[in-house]
Amino acid sequence: MDIVSLLIFLAVGALVGWLAGLIVKGKGFGLIGNMIVGVVGAVLGGYLFGLLGITTGGLLGSIVMAVIGAVILLYIISILKKA
Repeated sequence: MDIVSLLIFLAVGALVGWLAGLIVKGKGFGLIGNMIVGVVGAVLGGYLFGLLGITTGGLLGSIVMAVIGAVILLYIISILKKA
């Protein structure tokens, strides 16, 4: 992975984390927090979509998949915090 791909990956992760934060809590988590939530959400979304046999195409499909994964991640975290 070259530096440009890494920067795009982190920028998309930050965007996804911010979007998931807006959906779940109504605000973001800061730049680093958004990146972490976005990247982990993308991995979770990719894993779950793979289990279901769903494929996404292109950048937009990847962003949608990552946002869904990040929302699920934040929902799981909120459940664990309450317990």
